Amino acid sequence: MVTLDDVRSVALALPRTTEAFVRGRVKFRVGRIVYASFSRDETIMGFGFPKEWRETLVKSDPARFMLPSLFDMRYNWVHVKLDSINKAEMQDLILDAWAMTVSSFELERVLQLRDPAVFAELDEAIEAVQKPAVVRNRHNRPRVDR
Repeated sequence: MVTLDDVRSVALALPRTTEAFVRGRVKFRVGRIVYASFSRDETIMGFGFPKEWRETLVKSDPARFMLPSLFDMRYNWVHVKLDSINKAEMQDLILDAWAMTVSSFELERVLQLRDPAVFAELDEAIEAVQKPAVVRNRHNRPRVDR
């Protein structure tokens, strides 16, 4: 089971992150942008997640993930029950949410400092996206599209 202290240790290790206590809730943010927040009883964590993918995430495991309230549907946000995730999953969720709030330069700098064993899957995903696809033109010659 993941606790607020586990999340705090990961979040505060990320550059420019600050912790705030707003209306009885702990929040982690970069500047004014919140990327993780806890329920008052610290059993549910809200985190930044792309709007386009959140319904797929919730449908993939509705026992763990939940959509935010109707008011919060306008934000890039999803909720997760902390007792249903392990520390590695929590680290991935926090890092991804944090990455949505910082510049690409800051993100690249952090990724260069990463532990290769922890981020092996992320490396593969980044390489797959960055690798150009070979396409044939009308003369059947290879053309590189980016």
